[in-house]
Amino acid sequence: MVGLLRACADVVLVGARTLMASPRGLWRANGVYPAAADAFAELRARRGRSEHPAVAVVTTGASLDPAHPLLEEGALLLTTEDAAGALRAAVPSAAEVVPLHAGERVDLARAFAALRERGHEVILSEAGPTVFGRLLLDGLVDELFLTVSPLVAGRADSTRLSLADGVELLPRIRAESELASVRRGNDHLFLRYRRRG
Repeated sequence: MVGLLRACADVVLVGARTLMASPRGLWRANGVYPAAADAFAELRARRGRSEHPAVAVVTTGASLDPAHPLLEEGALLLTTEDAAGALRAAVPSAAEVVPLHAGERVDLARAFAALRERGHEVILSEAGPTVFGRLLLDGLVDELFLTVSPLVAGRADSTRLSLADGVELLPRIRAESELASVRRGNDHLFLRYRRRG
């Protein structure tokens, strides 16, 4: 499912912590499911897409690994004006540093606007719970793809993050969706939700 989503995307959006947690990740469709690499490539070609989706990283540089292999592939680094100079000095020249505004935190609405200005209409977020929470808060999530696994996991402490972290949504903000489709793969359920309203 993730491979199919990547095959349909113009750009995959990740946060710096997600990048750090995936030291060799390139966010390509064939990396998730190599057996369907030809089908993914054909789908992208039929949709008039480049061979692979672009990858954009939301970062202020604090937790960015400048040696990550993705940066050699030409990733976009969406950042603040304050962090841009240090990032340019630290990362390979193939990576493009895109300063969006002054300040300490990347404004995700401006990040989306910058991606759309570059022709990236289908933005797939594979960022972690902090960025996802901010995307929900800012009303930037149109659809949610949620996989339910038969493996039950628990938490004994509060250091592990949830699906959306770092923001309080209810009662002030309602990130409400409606079920658009359900697919089953063995014992997994693949749920697709669309934002209401």
